[in-house]
Amino acid sequence: MAAPRIVLVEDEPLQRQIVCEYLAQHGLRPTAVGSGADLKRITKQNLPDLALLDVHLGEPEDGFALARYLRSRSSRIGIIMLTAAGETVDRVVGLESGADDYITKPFEPRELLARIKALLRRSTPAAPPPPLLTRVRVGTASLDLERRVLVLADGTEDALAASEFDLLKIFVENPNRPLARDWLLESTAHREAEAFDRAIDNRIMRLRRKVESDPAKPEAIRSVRGIGYMFVPPGD
Repeated sequence: MAAPRIVLVEDEPLQRQIVCEYLAQHGLRPTAVGSGADLKRITKQNLPDLALLDVHLGEPEDGFALARYLRSRSSRIGIIMLTAAGETVDRVVGLESGADDYITKPFEPRELLARIKALLRRSTPAAPPPPLLTRVRVGTASLDLERRVLVLADGTEDALAASEFDLLKIFVENPNRPLARDWLLESTAHREAEAFDRAIDNRIMRLRRKVESDPAKPEAIRSVRGIGYMFVPPGD
């Protein structure tokens, strides 16, 4: 398996050196650049598997803009924001810009390494799923993919909100695979206006009431600590 392609955008030479040397000690060799222009130059032909982006670059195009640039070119690139600010607004803007994770400076190199490895695992392309059936079992209910409705255990039909259908469709396309909350939110957030940090949790809560025998002890849509949620088909 080829080594992951990692790029670091950091305008402070010493910080670039520290991060690169530490990651090299653990088998990762990022390409380090000091500006957005350099990033665009080296990614024009070959996109990285993961990008580490400093938020404040001391130039008009900051890390948020670079995150949007990379995300516009690929949904598979892992993006971690490096920020000296800990305010919620920076975290929110970073995630809304397409980032998968963030880490606040000064950070422990071990924590950065752990986040990189976790994101690389999550972003590794999975084998193509088998062709979906028209109707898929989800807990005690069935999702009708053609009609975009949920058939409940008593035979009644629930006309799902667009964001609820999108979320269930993502789950049934990725069975037994932990899915990150932020990725789920990014994939469905355009559908419904809710508080940013609770949007996915609120939707999961509503769906569990519809598909679980006991919503307090979910079996179909399970929580995965530190990551997000996972759909487990009946019988698995």
